[in-house]
Amino acid sequence: MRADAIIKQEGMDVLIEKLGKVDAERFISLIIREPFDYTKWQENLFENFTVKELSEKAMDYVKNNNI
Repeated sequence: MRADAIIKQEGMDVLIEKLGKVDAERFISLIIREPFDYTKWQENLFENFTVKELSEKAMDYVKNNNI
């Protein structure tokens, strides 16, 4: 298991890489300000997709992002 400090640093690195420094900080501020239940949010995240559609999207993502 990785240490909390490492997970936090890697998370910040990803946010900064994808959003830039200003928007990464803004994202964190938005999350902290609003009551946010990740589990409840995730329950409905993919409800309008079939398993096949999700699989296709995941495969496309991997292909387009060299993963």
